Amino acid sequence: MGNRFTTKFEKADKAFDGIYQDELNQLMGLSKDQIDRIIPDTTDLRVYSVLIDVVKEASEKNLSQAELLGNIRELGDVAVTLAKKVPKFAALL
Repeated sequence: MGNRFTTKFEKADKAFDGIYQDELNQLMGLSKDQIDRIIPDTTDLRVYSVLIDVVKEASEKNLSQAELLGNIRELGDVAVTLAKKVPKFAALL
């Protein structure tokens, strides 16, 4: 029997080894200042959190680029602005 977090580690490994691993790392590497400039109201930080989850899921499940970009757009303008901080996404959004 493994650690109670084994499944979470396996899921994280899939996301960080998936097709969007670079983009995920870039998003997660945004500084608090960068995020605050886009999302001045800290209650909207949940958009950033959900965006990270959307990219993790896309990477883990090997979603198509079109599907991932559609999901990002569906999250709204704040998510799109945040995603554009990643050069690959900026060129596509």
